[in-house]
Amino acid sequence: MARKSLSDILRAGDREKLASAWNSTEAAKDLLPLPKGDYVATVESGENFNAQTGTPGYKLTFRIVEGEHTGRRFWHDVWLTEAALSMTKRDLGKIGVTSLDQLERPLPQGIVCAVKLVLLTDDDRSQHNKVKSLDLLRIDVPTRDPFAPSTNGEHQADAEHRGTDDSEVEGGEPE
Repeated sequence: MARKSLSDILRAGDREKLASAWNSTEAAKDLLPLPKGDYVATVESGENFNAQTGTPGYKLTFRIVEGEHTGRRFWHDVWLTEAALSMTKRDLGKIGVTSLDQLERPLPQGIVCAVKLVLLTDDDRSQHNKVKSLDLLRIDVPTRDPFAPSTNGEHQADAEHRGTDDSEVEGGEPE
C-alpha cells in the first residue's frame, strides 16, 4: 500500500491552515506526574484488566475537578487476587462497589472522591503517582438531557411541555 501524503488526508485549503497553525503553535510540555497531595476527583470509569504478568485487576480512572490541576487524570489499580482482596474491597466499597457482579457493569456517574496521591520513584529514577487513600465525598446527580427518552419512552422535553416529568409518571401515562 502506498504511503499517503498530507494532501491525501486533508481537504482542499486545509494544508495552508494547518501550516499556519503548525508554525505558530508551541509544542506541549511532557506531562509529569501530579505533585503529591490531596485532590478532589470524579471517578470517570472502572475497567477490568490483566497486568502484563497476567494478574487480574480493576482500574479506576479519576479526573481532578478542583484546584490547579483540574482536568488532569490519574489511575488507581486494585487487584483481584486473594492476597489483595481485603484492600480491593476496602477501596471499591468506598465508592459503592460491594459485589463482583458490579465489576461487570459501568460505574454510576457522579462519584466524587477525596484522594491522597503520593509520588513514587522507581529504580530507574522515573516517578509515578500512586493513590494512597480515597474517600467518597459525594455523588453528584448527572444533569438530565432534556431530549433523552424517559422511563415511559417519552422525551423529557415533551413531558415538561405537557406539564409532567418522570417523577410524576410511574410506568405509564398520568391519569
